[in-house]
Amino acid sequence: MNHRTAVISGLRDLAAFLEANPALPVPRTATVHHFPHDASDGALCAEVDQIATWLGTTVEIEEIPHGHYGTSIHFGPVEYRAVAILSGARARHQAESSYYGHVHPE
Repeated sequence: MNHRTAVISGLRDLAAFLEANPALPVPRTATVHHFPHDASDGALCAEVDQIATWLGTTVEIEEIPHGHYGTSIHFGPVEYRAVAILSGARARHQAESSYYGHVHPE
């Protein structure tokens, strides 16, 4: 089974499980994220642009503070969201997390 088929099957199985177990609480919203694989910012944005074309949606650019380039579509309270995390944001996150576990305030 390929990755796409496995994800779709898993979503269907989750929906069937939730429907069969009405006492089980469910979240008010759900988001399924797609993150393009690491590449140049141009390639990441091009993939999100193509997804926006397929979805018939626009692209949102969150430059500050995130550095994300994304698009999404909603199916009721469920969202499919494609997000490119641009190189500046990835570098900032890596720099910030490089100290994790090494700084211990006294």
